[in-house]
Amino acid sequence: MDRTSRIYVAGHRGLVGSAIVRRLEREGLGGIVTRTRHELDLTDQAAVRAFFESERPEYVFLAAAKVGGIMANSTYPADFIRENLQVQTNVIDSAYRAGVAKLLFLGSSCIYPKLAPQPLKEEYLLTGPLEPTNEPYAVAKIAGIVMAQSYRRQYGFDAISLMPTNLYGPGDNFDLTSSHVLPALIRKIHEAHAAGEPTVTVWGTGTPRREFLHVDDLADAAVFLMERYESDEIVNVGTGTDVSIGELATLIADVVGYTGEIVYDTTKPDGTPRKLLDVSRLAALDWRPSIALREGIESTYRWYVEHAES
Repeated sequence: MDRTSRIYVAGHRGLVGSAIVRRLEREGLGGIVTRTRHELDLTDQAAVRAFFESERPEYVFLAAAKVGGIMANSTYPADFIRENLQVQTNVIDSAYRAGVAKLLFLGSSCIYPKLAPQPLKEEYLLTGPLEPTNEPYAVAKIAGIVMAQSYRRQYGFDAISLMPTNLYGPGDNFDLTSSHVLPALIRKIHEAHAAGEPTVTVWGTGTPRREFLHVDDLADAAVFLMERYESDEIVNVGTGTDVSIGELATLIADVVGYTGEIVYDTTKPDGTPRKLLDVSRLAALDWRPSIALREGIESTYRWYVEHAES
């Protein structure tokens, strides 16, 4: 990619897409093409094809997706599988037909079996049952991976697939009914602190372990791999370290300044016991994250406080 390249970032207003745009702009790449959901409905095949025929981007970052935490996935499973299948199918196929030079598909670490050995290696894909609470979303993402691989094998289309771990950062979704665990905890603990509440309740037992990657690190890895990686083998993107939900809640409470008690609602689901990625494939390409968890939470919390009302 260079200053004259036309680069389409699908989902540029989302957590990941906005971070990729920031990263491309820091690189001095000015030919960034974006469309809001109102301007282009990615579930509309005809509209997506017309967009690609008209704009003719050379590179595509497919960061558009319907995402959410355990509650959202459990409440709207049909929406999660339908919308994600439609979006990725339309974009990948239209990109190929319009002569796109390279496409990067963003998957998710939830594609791996619920009880796969830890840390999760790329080759564990499709070796066991998925976590039931987000199976529809995971199946859609697996279909996107296989579609990208199939278009490479049959048509020679240069499509690569990244599997990020749990992401967080500025612009995250802090809605308690649809957010992931880290932004949900930031909001819950902030509101408890502001209201002087003596306790704050966290779903589950607090024992599941999760890995968290700042979205700006993910964006850096995405640009790095777009420029340097060419293979149908998927690539994990993470930190290689994890924390328990209990440890995460305690860390966030410390950042917020909350001194009340954290209690756990064990009637609520924990989800997968542990989800840690093996990042040796990416490390072998000489890429590593640069933002420590506490540093990332502090900057994310500052962003949340500044934007809480909106």
